[in-house]
Amino acid sequence: MSGMTIPREKIPWRPTIDYDLCTKDQECLKFCRHDVYALDEADGRVTVVNPNQCIVGCDACAQICPVGAISFPSKEELRDALRRLRAESRLPV
Repeated sequence: MSGMTIPREKIPWRPTIDYDLCTKDQECLKFCRHDVYALDEADGRVTVVNPNQCIVGCDACAQICPVGAISFPSKEELRDALRRLRAESRLPV
């Protein structure tokens, strides 16, 4: 069983943008080098287009957002989810 990894798409770690707070400054888009975000040309909003490309545990884009419009699950929620997913992966198929 060594070398087992949890598929990224099962890990609930992705940014959420509060568009009521977002000022469309695009700092998150400029900052993230993992192509998580893209610009919606129609309305100038940044959207989350590749959530599974977000590095698990990284919330740096939320830290640099000047208005706090980006949020993530808490680190405790992440730890709990990873524990649960690891336990599930040990179950016989």
